[in-house]
Parts: sequence; C-alpha cells; structure tokens
Amino acid sequence: MFKDFVEERIVGDGATLFLRRAGPVGAPPLVLLHGYPQTSAMWHGVAPILARTFQVICPDLRGYGRSDKPASDAAHAPYAKRAMANDIVAVMRRLGHERFLVGAHDRGARVAHRLGLDHPDRVSAMALLDIAPTREMYAGTSAGFAQAYWHWFFLTQPSPLPERMIGADPEGFWKLKCFNQARGDNPFSPEALAEYLSAFADPDAIHASCEDYRAAATIDIAHDDADQGRKLRMPVLTLWAKRGVIETCFDALALWRQRAERAEGEALDTTHYMAEEIPDDIAARMSDFFARNPIHAKATA
Repeated sequence: MFKDFVEERIVGDGATLFLRRAGPVGAPPLVLLHGYPQTSAMWHGVAPILARTFQVICPDLRGYGRSDKPASDAAHAPYAKRAMANDIVAVMRRLGHERFLVGAHDRGARVAHRLGLDHPDRVSAMALLDIAPTREMYAGTSAGFAQAYWHWFFLTQPSPLPERMIGADPEGFWKLKCFNQARGDNPFSPEALAEYLSAFADPDAIHASCEDYRAAATIDIAHDDADQGRKLRMPVLTLWAKRGVIETCFDALALWRQRAERAEGEALDTTHYMAEEIPDDIAARMSDFFARNPIHAKATA
C-alpha cells in the first residue's frame, strides 16, 4: 500500500505514535491526519502522489491504529484535540520540522483545527476534508443531522455503554457506520479495510475512539469557547462531500470563514471518504493549494 514508505514509532507528547513517511529530503514537510474509525492507511492513494514533492508523514493519531492508547480521565483530557495536536507537534519536531503543512480528514481535521489555533507558528497552511467546525456543528444540530450522524451522540454516552455494544461485534459496527457514510458502498481497498478492521478489533482502540468523541462534545468545546473568537491565521482549504452530511446540513465555507481568517473551498462529487474515492483529485488539489501557500519563515515581532 505504501511502497517505499518508512514505518516507525516516534515519541509524541505523552503518547508514542506509529507513522509512515516518505518523500525527498529537503522537500516541504506535510503531515496527513486520518479520521474515525480509520488509521493512516486511509492516505494510501494520496500520500504516494504527494510524496513526489513533499516529505509526507502519516501518523496514526493517539488512540488509533498502532499508536499508544493512553488511559483517559473524567474530563477526557487525554483525548482532547489539544492533546492529540501536541503529539503531532512533538513528532514533527523530532523529525526536524519546526514548520509544516497539514492535510486532514474527519477527526484528524478536528485535530488540525486545534493544532492551528494552539500552534499557529508551526502550521503554514492546512487542507481539511469533509468537516465543519465541531462546536458549530453541535450548535447547529438538526433532526436530520442527528439522524445521519447518530454515532456522534452514541459514542459520547458514558463508558462502558458504547464500548460494550461495539465490542460485541466490532467489524459489524465498523462496516455499518462507514458503509452508511459511503451511501451503502464499500470505497475501501482490501488492504486498507483489513488494517482498519484489525485495528478496531482492539478493545483499547474502541474505548479510546469513544473518548475522542466524548472530548469533542465537552472539553474541546470549552477550549473553543476559551479562544474568545480567535481565528486560524494560516490559509485554510476546505473540501467537502457533495453527497454527504456536511453539504446537506451545513454551510461549510461560511462556518470556516467564522473560524479562519482566510478560507476557501468547495463541495466535490463524492461521499465522506473522498481521499479513498478520488485520491488523484484530492492530491492535485492539495498540491495546488500548498504550492500557492508555501511554508514560510516564522513571523517575528
């Protein structure tokens, strides 16, 4: 799946992350962050294309895949997007990258949002796939959104209710949730799907991913509120699925322009798993956007 990519584990900020990386030495660094309930394998079609011109780093987020799954707490702080973002900053620094570009999907894009707010000097530009900002999505919840994104509300239930229900048939739950978001199709390669299902069979991964959602509904919103309207300073590209819930229930670009100083984007003719459905198009759009918004030196006061 990832020919010529190095696989290794690197210490983050409280969790050691598994990652795949490749690309020319000296090329701009680009970190790609995956969504739920997947792993870095979701970039198998996009990453090799981008690795021709970028140093591409694809980690498994904490709690997912082959990365550590730290114990959580009552506030869900170990799975706050702040903690997950801090891992990425630490890993990139250990790889020698003080500034970098970010491409991210789903939960990974929520990590990217917090990463850009907490570490604006680290991120030069970011491309976000098929999300609107978390706080605004919760605030704008409609009956249609709640029905389509039922997992947002199920996974936030107190432990161990969702963990036990998912754990009774992890593969069945995974396919139900993910095929549903692909309009009943299976857009996943056999190799990627096998990795997803193997990773999700781990009870610790099921619990950690529930904690990710519990954090999103609580501590992550508290962190957003504490920002007091502060916006992302770097350029943001947002691409969302024309045949998905973001298009149906939200004005994604308008919401991102509330949270970012510079946001552009559009809907694409795909479902939620766009990086696996149209990888050539996603890679081309990211390449173009990052070429127009290259890494620049940290601004000084």
